[in-house]
Amino acid sequence: MRKHTMGLLAMAAASTLALSACGSAEVGEPTGDDTAAAGGETIRIGIKYDQPGLGLKEGSEFTGFDTDVARYVADKLGYSEDQIEWAETISANRETALQNDEVDMIFATYSITDERKGLVDFAGPYFVAGQDLLVAADNTDIMGPEDLEGKNLCSVSGSTSAENIKNDHAEGVQLVERPGYADCVTALASGAVDAVTTDDIILAGLAATEQNAGKFKVVGAPFSEERYGVGLPDGSTDTCEEVNTAITEMIEDGTWEELVAKHTEGADYSPNEELNPPEPDACE
Repeated sequence: MRKHTMGLLAMAAASTLALSACGSAEVGEPTGDDTAAAGGETIRIGIKYDQPGLGLKEGSEFTGFDTDVARYVADKLGYSEDQIEWAETISANRETALQNDEVDMIFATYSITDERKGLVDFAGPYFVAGQDLLVAADNTDIMGPEDLEGKNLCSVSGSTSAENIKNDHAEGVQLVERPGYADCVTALASGAVDAVTTDDIILAGLAATEQNAGKFKVVGAPFSEERYGVGLPDGSTDTCEEVNTAITEMIEDGTWEELVAKHTEGADYSPNEELNPPEPDACE
């Protein structure tokens, strides 16, 4: 009886050790200064759910350039499609999501800035966007922000994009705000506004939707630089280097170019060739 009891205790101890070892490698549980680089059963990736062509959730499907870049990177890190847990990360909550361990990384038109780098880490950039204008496909009057004098310009409520144009390029522009960019595109289609402004690839994604294809065009005269990076928790140097390696491979094997074309088809859009494809920054 004693031998039997001792055997059961030994088996229980071995099981506890085995479970502990398995659990320590899962993404999201700290393993030193890094998490996602350690691998695990799943990886939690934050994306936008409401940006056609970039990050969009339709039913159970997740589509867009950002989303496909995330899939490519996850695959290079050793995660299959069914090991990805998608999470919505709106612009205002991206740093919080990383700091609170709600996601392991973020691909969500996340511009790299010095202020944000003080709170989180970044890999990339994987794309360099620029503020631009969306106009009707047959519009030949608006070639840049200076041509907006006296015209109606739509942007999303709370955005600084339109204010930047008014302050720096066309003082007489009439600003129109809408709750979302889809609402701005509707206003453009009806003639209520003459142009819509935000980052060029966001505009291209809107123009490339099935209902909008062929109706609009991106002017193609960007007047800012927005370097989209992969948001990571602070202290993710190893993961940053792995993600940068994946981004470089994506560019070199032609996948990056294919994904840009796929998600902007019908928008009459090409990314700024002087800035794209980008070379990832050194990890800090």
